[in-house]
Amino acid sequence: MATRNAKKDKSADRFKDRTRLQKIGVKPEWRASAISVGDPAFLAELRGAVAELAVGRVLDESDAIFFGAIDAKELVRLATLKRSLKPNGALWVIRPKGRPEISERAVMDAGKAAGLVDVKVISFSPTHTGEKFVIPLRSRR
Repeated sequence: MATRNAKKDKSADRFKDRTRLQKIGVKPEWRASAISVGDPAFLAELRGAVAELAVGRVLDESDAIFFGAIDAKELVRLATLKRSLKPNGALWVIRPKGRPEISERAVMDAGKAAGLVDVKVISFSPTHTGEKFVIPLRSRR
């Protein structure tokens, strides 16, 4: 049993030290868009890691869209943002942790309502969570 726990701890350590760009899976050829993301350090990291980054507007055929939301009411934008994704692109919702105005359930429900599926959740920062949504395989053009 001790061996199994040691393997589990070692596996957890492997992921613990990854940067947020590694957790996200950023690729240098990406066209990315960032809307309402209030983290200048992240935007600088992202700008240096991708081929193209639009801040405050959405690029057509984005490989990734990062959408910062602080209230569940803002999540109605997901359906509109989805239209700017490449078929295999990802829409990341970046939200504050532990805020009743925008719960994980609200984000998941809004993604589903927009025709997206949730595939990953990361600790984006000490204060924010990132939820990744993609277009379901059966709906990709």
